[in-house]
Amino acid sequence: MTRRTAVLFPRMLLVLTLLAAAAPPALARAGDEPFTGPNNFGVTGLFETPTARVMRENRYRLGATLVHPYRYYFGTVGLFDRIEVNGRVTQVTGVPGFSNNNSYGDFKDKAVDAKFQFLKEGRYLPALAIVISDPTGTRIYASQAIVASKQIFPFDFTVGYGNGRLGKNPLPPQGEGFKIELFSNPSEWAREALPFGGVQFAPTGWLSLMAEYSPIRYERQTQDPAQPKYFTSAVPSHLNFGTRLKPLPWLELGASWQRGNEIGVTASVAFDIGLPLVPIHDPPYRESFEASREPLADRIGLALSEVGFSDIGVSSDGFTLRIDAQNDRYFFAPRAVEVLLSTVAPFIPPNVEYVRVQLKENGLPAAEAAVPASALSRESGGRIPTERRREATGFRSAGFDEPIRAITHRRWFDYSLKPSFETFLNDPSGYFKYRVGLVGSLSAFPWRGGTAFLELDAYALNNISTSNAPLSIPIRSDVADYMRQDVSLGRLLFAQTFATREPAYLRVEAGMLELMFGGADAEVGLPLWNGRVLAGASGSLVRKRAPDDPFGFIGNERYHTALLQGRLNVPEIDAAINVKWGRFLAGDRGVQVAVSKFIRGVTLSAWYSDTNTDVFSDPYNQGYHDKGILVEIPLRLFIGRDSKTTFRYTLSPWTRDVAQDIYRYLPLFDLIGRNAGVLLDRDQRSIYHSSD
Repeated sequence: MTRRTAVLFPRMLLVLTLLAAAAPPALARAGDEPFTGPNNFGVTGLFETPTARVMRENRYRLGATLVHPYRYYFGTVGLFDRIEVNGRVTQVTGVPGFSNNNSYGDFKDKAVDAKFQFLKEGRYLPALAIVISDPTGTRIYASQAIVASKQIFPFDFTVGYGNGRLGKNPLPPQGEGFKIELFSNPSEWAREALPFGGVQFAPTGWLSLMAEYSPIRYERQTQDPAQPKYFTSAVPSHLNFGTRLKPLPWLELGASWQRGNEIGVTASVAFDIGLPLVPIHDPPYRESFEASREPLADRIGLALSEVGFSDIGVSSDGFTLRIDAQNDRYFFAPRAVEVLLSTVAPFIPPNVEYVRVQLKENGLPAAEAAVPASALSRESGGRIPTERRREATGFRSAGFDEPIRAITHRRWFDYSLKPSFETFLNDPSGYFKYRVGLVGSLSAFPWRGGTAFLELDAYALNNISTSNAPLSIPIRSDVADYMRQDVSLGRLLFAQTFATREPAYLRVEAGMLELMFGGADAEVGLPLWNGRVLAGASGSLVRKRAPDDPFGFIGNERYHTALLQGRLNVPEIDAAINVKWGRFLAGDRGVQVAVSKFIRGVTLSAWYSDTNTDVFSDPYNQGYHDKGILVEIPLRLFIGRDSKTTFRYTLSPWTRDVAQDIYRYLPLFDLIGRNAGVLLDRDQRSIYHSSD
């Protein structure tokens, strides 16, 4: 049977291509929609196999599947055009994770999958994709596949060839690093691979019927903890059947009959990243009669303070009106400029030809914009055309003029209160541990560039604990001792930022820098080529804080870092690459690389490190590569108004100490990078989707 299907596979692909080529033009449809639903574990596909379809760029989904004995929990992102990334947890019900520890619960495995559609579907050729599943770690459910999909609408046909979970034998564990036999040993991959395929039928946009041939030999998956208990012999059938329903544009439900003896159910939700769940509405300023009788500078100051600005300075030479202001509300700098210009437009004297705006951060220039006054004149309907104003506004992020002395609404203090949700996963004492609460902060700004900052953390729900002992150099491996505190002093520090006109930046901080470390830290940064490249360095000298004493330290040991830093901004694809190289907190030396995608204010990041871990004496840190993912979400997406506040969630192994740096209150690259010249145009595009 295996030999026969292997021979038939290329013939199936050829027939599929010929059928598509012969189809009438009206029946051939380009693109992947509507065949972009998740398979059992989240990758775009059928049930147990993938297709060559991918999620639309900048879209994400969350979902779960139950098909005994597995439960899958997944999250998928259309990261770039043709590329989707999937993260999943596989739970095997009835199989304990630890034989000597009942509190952990069922066995659970974490994995990451990626799909690259290297050929989009055309009139004559199918879509072709490579799917890499679980390329690192235990690789219990690992595979690599080449897949082809072709629409003869309303049908979508798929054939593929995969190894590992989809092949003759399971793949061996990899541990650290990545292993992809499809690239490293293609001949071995071909010998071990088996064919698979299926069809989807979508008579309407809300209904799909599916059939699939799955090659998985469950009885041979000896690395799978489910095999000894549930799959001692072959499953009754390799054919799976089912249906998908889409009752709402963002909701997808599935029911199936799999392996000849099991019912499968799937539910997932999908949304476009960065689009507000609650429409953002910032009401325009309405000037009172009393305010209209004040001098021009006072009118402008009062108006801007009402719509979210402070530290306002105004000057005019009769030809150019200049306004300096601190942006306290608007996430995107171009949006702040738009609101400022719309607010002051009715006050502009008729003799003024140009309006110049300088946005400040704590008294320091951050970005400048200029626009002809004629672009702010109202049409007959009394409305300033948004498109005309945007096209006429020019930005710059260097060569700033000295800020005007603020004449009104000096900002001395600020505060914030935001939700916090942190997880502590995969500890032997229990897989899912968490804490939920609030983080409150108070800031004082005594002079230009100076900030005194206090942060208090309070968690009403907190079940975090650990049965693991700290490792040989406990930088982060003892984090549970800090996270299990219901109330803690997160930060208490003073920071000073200096900037030159060109500009170049220096930032120094001292105090309780973060939850686990206190001491002193310094960063320098220099934007180059209009902010496309940020170059800099950082260094810190710190001590370990006592987890149960807000002002205490543990012992007398000191830790220090010395790192060169760089960032490459690639606004053409809304991405950035960050690099740190040098000495990290534990004394290990090497490099950490992070890749970020910026999607209408939402930031998705993933990082990986390579350092000389021989400074550690424990086996868990030796040879380890620090890795993780981060998502930063603006609060503005949920509250119906603009805000600069963000919610950050990080997922990485807590029990390692490799390639660790200080968690800074406000990293210098983030402070200066958001207003880099090459990014202002990108942000201008973003606000079309989230503000208008």
